[in-house]
Amino acid sequence: MTSTLTKRVAAGLFAAVALMGAGAAQAEGGALHPRNVNFSFEGPFGTFDQGQLQRGYRVYEQVCSACHSMNLMAYRMLGQEGGPFYDEHHEAARNPYVAAIAAQIEVPDTDTETGEPITRPATPADHFRAPFPNATAAAFANGGAAPPDLSVITKARHGGAEYVYSILTGYRDAPDGLRINPGQHYNPYMNGDMSPFWEGDEHHVPPGGFIAMAPPLVAGAVTYDDGTEPTVDQMAQDVAAFLAWAGDMHQVERKRTGFAVLIYLLLFGIITWFSYKKIWRDVGH
Repeated sequence: MTSTLTKRVAAGLFAAVALMGAGAAQAEGGALHPRNVNFSFEGPFGTFDQGQLQRGYRVYEQVCSACHSMNLMAYRMLGQEGGPFYDEHHEAARNPYVAAIAAQIEVPDTDTETGEPITRPATPADHFRAPFPNATAAAFANGGAAPPDLSVITKARHGGAEYVYSILTGYRDAPDGLRINPGQHYNPYMNGDMSPFWEGDEHHVPPGGFIAMAPPLVAGAVTYDDGTEPTVDQMAQDVAAFLAWAGDMHQVERKRTGFAVLIYLLLFGIITWFSYKKIWRDVGH
């Protein structure tokens, strides 16, 4: 009798835990895992493709910067070693190509004589132009949802550059039975919980979530100087790579340093082993 009661209690507890887990999973919702992209900078020996970074910056400047800021970025950073417009013959702050890029962009400033707000051509020392003066203005212009700053977006989102790529290429028509409000867009790679808006089978809630941003990329939206065809997929990869670089500009340098340290430790270990054998070879153990 006791054994039977124990088994029933154990089974009840197991069922309760299972139901709690299922409820939590359903409440949390979920998104599809970011799609795999073979970026050149991945892996212990990966490096950034400078041509891709240049294309990615163009996509950001001509498409993304209309809504998204990059407040941690200054134009001079584009010319630093490993950057999109790095030139070994010029310092980052004096890179003529970076200066030419910055000069095409108007940034807000204040007249030193009158105190009136003005705009002027940017310099390499300036930070990237922000599309809105503050978060409130950004939210007001975008239906109540302020677009996130993209400076470190690939560090702040699981999946990094692949997450950005998946979001940009992942827009889908909402499945039948999914209620969607005006101004929202369904994306299976966006974190969210669709169960409150799902009128179909409760055991088959669509993955993903709603996003206020309409699909930003359209084929041919930019023109690449190197002749690369600006497809949606290509532009998504390029801007994702650029944001990955912007969010962690020194990752290639760290990889090289780490590899050099490993070589040093290996050589040190070999030398130590031979020294040990020579010093203690005539000593009994």
